[in-house]
Amino acid sequence: MASQGIITVAYLVAGVLFIRSLGGLSKQETAGGGNLSGMLGMGLAVIVTLVRWLSDDSGALAVPGASGLGLLGGAIVVGATVGSVLAQRVEMTGMPELVAILHSFVGLAAVLVGVSSYLSPHAHSTDDAERIVHLVELWVGVAVGAITFTGSVIAWGKLRGSISGRPLLLPARHALNAVVALSIVGLCVPFLSAPSVAEAGSFGPGMIYLLVMTALAALLGVHLVMAIGGADMPVVVSLLNSYSGWAAASAGFVLSNDLLIVTGALVGASGTILSIIMCRAMNRSIWNVVFGGFGTEGGTPATATAGAPAGEVLELSVAEVAAKLKEARSVIIVPGYGMAVARAQGAVNDLAKKLKKLNVEVRFAIHPVAGRLPGHMNVLLAEAGVPYDTVHEMDEINKDFPRTDVVLVIGANDIVNPGALDDKTSPIYGMPVLEVWKARLVVVLKRGKGAGYAGIENPLFFHEETRMLYGDAKKSMDALAAAM
Repeated sequence: MASQGIITVAYLVAGVLFIRSLGGLSKQETAGGGNLSGMLGMGLAVIVTLVRWLSDDSGALAVPGASGLGLLGGAIVVGATVGSVLAQRVEMTGMPELVAILHSFVGLAAVLVGVSSYLSPHAHSTDDAERIVHLVELWVGVAVGAITFTGSVIAWGKLRGSISGRPLLLPARHALNAVVALSIVGLCVPFLSAPSVAEAGSFGPGMIYLLVMTALAALLGVHLVMAIGGADMPVVVSLLNSYSGWAAASAGFVLSNDLLIVTGALVGASGTILSIIMCRAMNRSIWNVVFGGFGTEGGTPATATAGAPAGEVLELSVAEVAAKLKEARSVIIVPGYGMAVARAQGAVNDLAKKLKKLNVEVRFAIHPVAGRLPGHMNVLLAEAGVPYDTVHEMDEINKDFPRTDVVLVIGANDIVNPGALDDKTSPIYGMPVLEVWKARLVVVLKRGKGAGYAGIENPLFFHEETRMLYGDAKKSMDALAAAM
């Protein structure tokens, strides 16, 4: 006998493990334990769900046909294999797009659950109120899932570089979004009054309404994310994480699965809170991101007459930079996506250790949207063994740049762009940045002379206290460590 009470308790334990996982992941020191709690919770959830599926209404085990077990076993084996291979092969530079594509899977799953539930002969209650509630849950789940699916695919393409990071700002884009959103809501009315599948068949009016709404929601997801520029992509990834949680919760209502509802709500709420925190750190409204570029007014990089980058770029050799570092008493290192691409975090830590042996104060400055994923730089530095107490967020370290001798900017661009503070025509105007130009010397390590991910020129490169060190970040850091 498989007691319903035992299943409920097991779901509760899994939910607690998920909560502990979120709590652990909030700090670098406890992230390992948080991951372990999440893995245990998910394993327990899968086992209990399997037992529940194998049980009949009385709670007794009722083994289904071989085809059902074969499909379920095959799905588990294939999913576990794909997940294991991806986890082992993915580089840290590819983690943001992996997260984005995983969000798309959740959205697609919510769509498939909703459609299959509508087609199920057991999904249509004879009680009118119960039937309407179920259909509304189904409608919301499919809509949120479709937006999450296509939005995550577009985010994946932008993070990979397959799609331009520049925002696509169509004329009257907000009106278009409003029309599509209202259509999604309006179509629910005839959907609720349409004949059931048993009465009209699989492709009756109800299914047509559902598929049309799915297409509109998918189109809305594409347009919303296409309208968001590259500088906001870390926030978009966090927001899509929230969407995937709400999609999972909606699927839980459709399937009457309490654990899926709780887990989805946890993911959705935590993703929303993180997105709001990041938006506040960037001086942006969450509605700016939700509605895809709202308030950007199609900003473009400044022209020469409006204070665009102008002047001469000055370079230093590795030996010259090493000499400046030996003379310094205080050094701040600002990591960016270029460090991730070059896999230079280990070399950066080696240089930091050598500087500390010379009694140089070495700290790391992290911008909330550095990299392509929330916490991207923190994870890279932790992976390299950088002490947690030397890693500081933007708000707490910005005030220290005026008393800093040397700042090393490694592969970062938009997060150290002074145009965000004084160039009203810049797409990132109003975004708080790391004010590195206030230091006595700024050394920018870049592979080439191109603009950053957001496609914006950086006046910092022409600043009188800035010097450039061109080349692969890892090779440059290895050379600097050797020169020390």
